[in-house]
Order: sequence, then structure tokens, then C-alpha cells
Amino acid sequence: MAAAAEEVAGSGGGGSPSSARRRLRIISGHLRGSPRAPEREALSLSPCKAQGGSTGPASGSIPKKRQELLKWNGWGYNDSKFIFNKKGQAEFTGKRYRLGGMVLPTFKEWMEKTFGASLDHKTTSRATLNVNDVPPSIVKEEFLQDLRATKISYSQDAEDRVFRAHGHCLHEIFILREGMFKRVPDIVVWPVCHEDVVKIVELACKHNLCIIPFGGGTSVSSALECPEEEKRTIVSLDTSQMNRILWIDEKNLTACVEAGIVGQDLENQLAESGFCTGHEPDSMEFSSLGGWVATRASGMKKTIYGNIEDMVIHIKMVTPRGIVEKNCQVPRMSTGPDIHHFIMGSEGTLGVVTEVTIKIRPVPEYQKYGSVVFPNFERGVACLREVAKQRCAPASIRLVDNAQFQFGHALKPQVASIFTSFLDGLKKFYITKFKGFDPNILCVATLLFEGDREKVLQHEKQVYDIATKFGGLAAGEDNGQRGYMLTFVIAYLRDLGLDYYVIGESFETSVPWDRVLDLCRNVKERIVRECKEKGVQFAPLSTCRVTQTYDAGACVYFYFAFNYRGISDPIHVYEQIERAAREEILANGGSLSHHHGVGKLRKRWMKESISDVGLGMLRSVKEYVDPNNIFGNKNLL
Repeated sequence: MAAAAEEVAGSGGGGSPSSARRRLRIISGHLRGSPRAPEREALSLSPCKAQGGSTGPASGSIPKKRQELLKWNGWGYNDSKFIFNKKGQAEFTGKRYRLGGMVLPTFKEWMEKTFGASLDHKTTSRATLNVNDVPPSIVKEEFLQDLRATKISYSQDAEDRVFRAHGHCLHEIFILREGMFKRVPDIVVWPVCHEDVVKIVELACKHNLCIIPFGGGTSVSSALECPEEEKRTIVSLDTSQMNRILWIDEKNLTACVEAGIVGQDLENQLAESGFCTGHEPDSMEFSSLGGWVATRASGMKKTIYGNIEDMVIHIKMVTPRGIVEKNCQVPRMSTGPDIHHFIMGSEGTLGVVTEVTIKIRPVPEYQKYGSVVFPNFERGVACLREVAKQRCAPASIRLVDNAQFQFGHALKPQVASIFTSFLDGLKKFYITKFKGFDPNILCVATLLFEGDREKVLQHEKQVYDIATKFGGLAAGEDNGQRGYMLTFVIAYLRDLGLDYYVIGESFETSVPWDRVLDLCRNVKERIVRECKEKGVQFAPLSTCRVTQTYDAGACVYFYFAFNYRGISDPIHVYEQIERAAREEILANGGSLSHHHGVGKLRKRWMKESISDVGLGMLRSVKEYVDPNNIFGNKNLL
């Protein structure tokens, strides 16, 4: 019993050693005073079944040597990509996704029509990484001696360092295809636990090094890029080996998890014990729990499960000043400003998140997809507004505009039978001819319901009844499920586009309901106008979707791409256009970012976004916590 009590005290979070001993004595007293209470009743902690009591790193989906599985200059897995086969048809390779091995018969035509692209005009990029192009590793022997003494794994290999020198912004991938970064980490370290991180930070302070934390590497804000002017040794602190679920508390529905675990592993391991977090960002295959916390992430099912700030109960973070954490794991505290909100969104500027206690839920017993087609985008937005007003939104509800609907339709795989083709044609005839929907204006919402089966069916009826009032027609489960499946493969398309002179990117914002339509229209028009003024010869793709809804507004996600043939510096032109689009977002009442974060890409607008005084407050925290700028990635500030 005493040992069990010690476990509770140790897992309960923060405080000084003396306060921990005091809590231990109190808890031990309660346990001794209740001899008839069964241990299961007294303690609700249970080990994660997926770990089997292991004290080392768990076997994760992403290996320590990322190059064994992932592309070095593109998105995702090596064996998964869009290609044009010998017949000139698009297809998706590999077997990891439902789209794998399928032919997309209309995609080539859509790409030629949308961008003026041609299979005859193909770019060339470097097939392999030339290690001779990588800046040399500069690390003092004194630091290496101290690091070896800790027995923490490290590497100065060029490939390891390049893999952790970037995220997935367009310009970062373009640089990898065409050249090399001027500055990359000098060394990569792989801690396996909180104590290892403490040792690394202490060594960095001792030797005056720069640490850049690395989680899943999915950043789209230039957050992982090394500052070119940084003269100190840059240490990439890769948290991927800190990937265990430390404990699951079935009574309080919480789990303590190491911050390096990636989303797919977290959900798979929790599912073995019958639980889930429900946090599913589009990058969940590769992004990490620590990264979610560091960027204030959001997932597609936030309506039920909340954003990351709604899910976090406790955070442990190592800073140059010491360890930051609360002294207990409770749902809410009134103890001044919440220190978690200094940590969440700090983007690696203050320290390293090592452990997070998050809310968990039983795996839902029933899940059902759906879709609704609307006559136009305005009707669709009005429907989503009403659903939000009545607080009856499903786990996920996403509305795509017509351009994105056409885009999704181009990714539809070849049908397997004449009967299926006939049914598809019948549906199209019913919607366009019988109901009079214009195929060049209509838009589609995809839905995902989950929970208790009876409640899901009631919920589904409520949402479809609202949709009917705004002219919406039910469009079937298959379209809804296919829409969500595309979520995880759509990022692979940028690599295909780059092969044929098409560059593209996504960006997002949040906006009040009364500004949604104006913002969407004005930003898309601004992109088209800027492309024309900057000498882009072909009309761009400028499209959006409403991806998450709130009482007071929504998240809007934009896709933007164009054919850059004839442009000598396409990345510079793209950045000018993207900057103009961001200015337009802010002018129309949108936020700087809803969930991608700021990084170095958007920090020029921080003062405008949170005020001069607000920015000063953040700087004061940085100066106190990290006076020597050990965490010198130059994000945010």
C-alpha cells in the first residue's frame, strides 16, 4: 500500500520534495485508515496495457532514423505518393491508405484545366540527399564528453541533422528539392525520459548552446528552421523516443503521456485499454502530443472533445530556470493566470514539454459518416451557423466551397462496376437536373457523428432537419467517409504538383460568424488579383472550407496554388501573395492563426494581433524563464 501511495504522490504533479513528502504522509494515512476499502477502490491508476510495464521507449510508428520510413524532401511515407502512370492516369501508390493502388481517371484533366499544367512540362529535383551539401557539424569536444557521460543517444550524421532542420512549409520543401539550408542543427539528441531532458538543458546552459525542440516535424510556420545568424552549437532535441503512456486513470478519465508520442500511436495504444483522446488534427499520423501543446493545436473532432487547451489537465516542462508544473492534477484552479497558458502556444521558446496529462474518453460505440449538398456556399454557411447556434454540431462538420468540391471530385477513384457508375450518374442527375443545383456553384458539407448509437441517430436527424431548412440534400455516407479519407492523403498532392511546375500551400484563420462570407470571398479574390499583378501567367486555384464551428465564429481553411512556369523566383512570388492574403484576412476581422501557430513565418503580425503590451508580456516571460536564450529558435517574438 505504501508503495502504491508513493506512485500516486509521484504521479500527482509538481511541488517541492518537502511538499511531496507531506502529501505522501497524508495519503498513506488515508489508506491505513480505510482497511476494508479494496485497493481498486482506493486507487484508480492502472498501467497502460499497450506498454507491458516497459521502462524504455515504446515501439512507435515513426522510427528513430526517420529516413528509413519518411521522405527526405516531401510529405509522408516513402512508399506513398501520387504519380502519373504509363497511361498518363493519376494514381496513389502504397497500401497504407484506402486510396492506395487506385486510379484517379479525371485528375489529369482537372489539373490541366485548373492550372494549365501539362505532363510534357516536368521539373527535376534531386533524387537523393547529397551529404556534401550539408553544413558541417560544429560541436565542441567538452560538450560531447559531458553528453557521452549521460549515455543519452546522439548523432552528428548529416541525414539525421537535415531531417530535423525543417518542417513542411512550401519554401522549406522547395529548398530541399533545389538546394540546401544555410544552417542546420549541429547535433541531434534523443532523450528517452523527463530526466534526460533535464540533463540536456543543464548541459546547454553550462556550454551556452541553442536548443530547438523537435516533435513530429509537421510544422507549417517555419518554427523548426534554424536561425542563419545563430553562431552557437544548435542542438535538435528530438522527443520521439519519449513515447510511452505512463499511466491511465480510469476513474478520473485521464492519462499521463510522454510528449514525444505521435497521434496515431497515442490513439492506438489508448484503444487497447478502451479509450481515446478524440484529438485528430490532419497531421495526426506524424505530429506529436508535445507539438500540439506547443502550438495550441486543434483537431477535426474538437466539437465533442475540444481543442488541446480543453483537454490538458497537467503539463511538465523543463526550462533553463527549472521545471514548471502545477502541484496537483485538478480540472480547474483559481490561482492567478493559468501557467499552462504560458506553455501552450510557446512554440519551443521557453523549454521542452516532457509529460502531459490529458483527458480521455471511452472509445465511442458507434460512428457514422454523412454529407449534405447545398445550392451554394452562402446556404451552407447559414446552415453551419444554425447548427452551432443550436449547439448540436456533430463530432466534425466541414463545408467545402465549389472549387474544393471540384477538386475532391477529381480525386474520386475509378468505379469498380457499371452499376456503381449508373448510381453515381443517377445521383448527379437528381441533384443537378431534378433539384436544379448548378454544379459550378453547389457546395458540400461532410459530417461525422459518434457516440451512443441511439443518440447518434437522433443527433443525425436533428442536423439533417436543419440542413433541409437551408436547401440542403442528404448526399450519402460514402461521400462523407471519402471526404475524411482524403484528409490524410491530400498533403501528398503538393509533391506531385511541384513535379509539374505547380506550387501550393494551405493557411487558416478563425473569424466571427458575421464575417465568414466576406472574409472567404475577399481573400480568394485578393489571391487571384495578386497573382495577376505578380505576373503569374495562369489562373490560380483559390479555394476554402469551413472546418470547425464555435458559438461565436468558425475556422476557415484556404488552399492556394498556381502554375509557376515562366517565373524566375516562384517562392518569392508565392510569399508576396501569401503575405497579401494574410493582410486581407486581418483586415476582414480574421485571426493570425487558428491552430497552425506563428513560428517565424507570421511573427511580423504579432504586435498587431495581441497589442504592444501583450507582446511585451510574452517577452518578459521569455526573459525570466530563459535569460540566455538557450531556446533560441526565434519563434513568436
